[in-house]
Amino acid sequence: MLKQLPNILTLGRFFLTVIFLAMVLISRKISPENYTLFIDSAFVLFIIAGITDLIDGPIARKMQVTSKFGRIVDPLADKILVCGAFVCFAIIGQPELFGWSDSVQAIIQWGFAAIIILREAYVTILRHIAESKGVNFAAVFSGKLKMLVQSFAIGTVMVKMGHVQTAQWGYWFTTITYIVTIIITVVSGLHATQRKSWQQVLKH
Repeated sequence: MLKQLPNILTLGRFFLTVIFLAMVLISRKISPENYTLFIDSAFVLFIIAGITDLIDGPIARKMQVTSKFGRIVDPLADKILVCGAFVCFAIIGQPELFGWSDSVQAIIQWGFAAIIILREAYVTILRHIAESKGVNFAAVFSGKLKMLVQSFAIGTVMVKMGHVQTAQWGYWFTTITYIVTIIITVVSGLHATQRKSWQQVLKH
């Protein structure tokens, strides 16, 4: 049973992700007096899901139970959590920035989500090709940094939604966070094709 703990944590992250995304989507229907508590509760679920991501890998390596399943499913769980969060934000029209028009906000929100999804789809395709050829394409530092920054961006939007909806510093902080996140996301995606593991695939 203990040997299955990393996989259980990963599957648990799927479950928490579904609840978190559902809470984000229905947040618009929550009454003002309960809104902040509701958003904070969703944020706590997101943090718990993030903690499982931090510990399942080290546990698997410590117990020497790393597997192809874990290398594929663990990143997939991360992608569903992150991509799903930004898509849900776009659906509910978040984050709102500087009182710009709805069309401008929509372009930013959906454009941001699209870049995140395209990067994740691209790297996932590379990972599946590598794994199908028996090449280990596990996460590296740039990917982990990308995940950390994207998670920080999600947390930034959640805090803004729940506590600083119209504060100027909130607008600026969220905007800068989004810009940094996009840069790191794109760079980490480009870096995937320069990895030694991918070069091994090309030589096959």
